[in-house]
Amino acid sequence: MKKFKLKTAYRSRLADTQTPVSIFLKLRDKFANSILLESSDYHGSENSVSYICCQPIAGIEIAKGIINLNYPDGTTEKLVATRESVIPALIEFAGSFETQYSDQKFTSNGLFGYMGYDAVQYYEDVALDNASDFDIPEILYRVYRFVIGIDHFKNQMHVFEHRLESDDNSELDQLITLIDNKNFSDYYFMSKGEEISNYTDEEFLDLISKGRQHCLRGDVFQIVLSRRFKTSYSGDDFNVYRALRSINPSPYLFYFDYGNFRVFGSSPEAQIVIKDNKAVIHPIAGTFARTGNDQADSELAQKLFTDTKENSEHVMLVDLARNDLSRNSSEVQVDTFKEIQYFSHVIHLVSKVSGELTEDTSPVRVVSDTFPAGTLSGAPKHMAMTLIEKYENVARGYYGGAIGFMGFNGDFNHAIMIRSFLSENNTLYYQAGAGVVAKSVIESELQEVNNKLAALRQAMQLAQEI
Repeated sequence: MKKFKLKTAYRSRLADTQTPVSIFLKLRDKFANSILLESSDYHGSENSVSYICCQPIAGIEIAKGIINLNYPDGTTEKLVATRESVIPALIEFAGSFETQYSDQKFTSNGLFGYMGYDAVQYYEDVALDNASDFDIPEILYRVYRFVIGIDHFKNQMHVFEHRLESDDNSELDQLITLIDNKNFSDYYFMSKGEEISNYTDEEFLDLISKGRQHCLRGDVFQIVLSRRFKTSYSGDDFNVYRALRSINPSPYLFYFDYGNFRVFGSSPEAQIVIKDNKAVIHPIAGTFARTGNDQADSELAQKLFTDTKENSEHVMLVDLARNDLSRNSSEVQVDTFKEIQYFSHVIHLVSKVSGELTEDTSPVRVVSDTFPAGTLSGAPKHMAMTLIEKYENVARGYYGGAIGFMGFNGDFNHAIMIRSFLSENNTLYYQAGAGVVAKSVIESELQEVNNKLAALRQAMQLAQEI
């Protein structure tokens, strides 16, 4: 296994006049393929750090059956991507870096990127044959030279530069000069044409009906069937991200720029969080639309809490999270059950399931064994995914995958890619699913998809006014 020692230059600064968005806008024109990963939970110290990363120096990309490895010394390697090779390749690549700096508060360096829903073919015995609307890797992670961590709880900015030991050319001062610059460029956004879906309303209702029939027959207890939309645009899609983070602030806000495509969104749900050898999943299942009236929303929340269909769906997915974590964890327990949480357009039921990782368990192995989230597939998971592949008419691609970082220290924090956009070829793609169970009302599941996409559609409208 190759080993690369990265030396770290580090500065700490006050961040009371800086925001992650303003810093990103200052850096993105200078550094192509920069990424932004924000937290909207500024009131708690556990999840109060946002990241801006720029200038990738290494990466692992898995696409079309090939593993492409790019190392900091300029060397490359190609491997065949199979169920036997992908997980070891990810583990080995993440383990090939040694860093001088470590901090228990947050990740100063690691692999930042995503694994799309279609990556499940490398983790489970599930054949994926549907054609894709777009051309993106199933898995893509990069190591960045510059990592900027903003601690919102303390209003502190931590700026890191990571480079090979043989590289004596530091560019940290130049980076800080750019951050301190008061000026940045912004551009317009304009949607074009009509919204297009891969299903008509009638076709999607028929799809949901088929899913419910499988629940009634006992093939699955629950299945998540989704619908995709797309809209053409001109201009800068970062304006849509800015609008979305304002309309729908969520625990996970992200904008990952890969040049020929971008993935961005405001996700309410973690795929999995691993810190200090403890893994946590937060199943979100059970959804009602908000009314905009606080009293009415409070009454709806209580109705959601006692709704038979929504509760049966939630209990199934809590049990699935427990089973998934039990594959690599001990002391698995439900820490929080059916907590009501309010978002901009919907009300959700949320639980927390945790477990202590068993000795010598790789975080990557834990992730692969819990992927994709049960809230985006169903239960039993394997049969649900098989039926999704049978009935959905396009590959999911990014949707339902996970995005975030794997720290070199073993930490792992990824959001599920929901309430999210893929931007490619001046087209925005967005998708949402309905959790179908035997007691589902078909028309209600159709409306649930629209409820989940309401913030994204509103963001596209607002972006045209920025």
